Amino acid sequence: MRGVLLLLVTLTTSVAFAQYDDEGPPKLEGTNRISVVGGWRYAPNFTFYNNYYSNPDHQGLPRSRGSFGGPALTATFGYSVTNLIEVGADLFASYERLALTGKPGLNTVTYGAMLGLRFQKRFELGPAGLIPAVGLLAGPHIAAAYFDGGRAVENGGTAFGLTAGATLRLNPTWGVCFELREIFARGEVEDVGYYNAGGTWLAVGLTYILPWEPDRRINGRL
Repeated sequence: MRGVLLLLVTLTTSVAFAQYDDEGPPKLEGTNRISVVGGWRYAPNFTFYNNYYSNPDHQGLPRSRGSFGGPALTATFGYSVTNLIEVGADLFASYERLALTGKPGLNTVTYGAMLGLRFQKRFELGPAGLIPAVGLLAGPHIAAAYFDGGRAVENGGTAFGLTAGATLRLNPTWGVCFELREIFARGEVEDVGYYNAGGTWLAVGLTYILPWEPDRRINGRL
């Protein structure tokens, strides 16, 4: 058993240090990444439900269940301007099904794109480094809502968000990433009112890294 543990420690250490050269640990500056994460989006929509059931036409109706949330998918394309700053673009989409007493099932879809500014820091933890980051997001979104059998009502606007997460690099090319987002966006349901199309997003996925290579390496290959 001790021999197996020693072998695992040796392999992990070898992977972490194999990418080092005389310049020290790999730099973040100049690297590109593509991250694809999937998870769950939750927005309680208390105001939306309260407005519906406080309407004189709906008073006395039994209150339906609250929001359970729905699936969300995000793709991030990032570029590290420096070791501490990353800029990027995010594409996102989410779906949720809501219930209102006296109405058919309500479907909501939110999708769009946001530009991001993240502050990051590399730590020599794990197989090839741990990179936590926090940032700001902003960009256009479309929120579509429709009852079963009805037409969709689409509303566009600007979404804003906060993000925090981390990438655990498994090797210089691949990593596992975790992200928590708080998105501020809204949509509208026909004849009902506005609802929260943002909310809290929690997701996990994979990151592909395009490593930075000094000019001397490139010249050496030519």
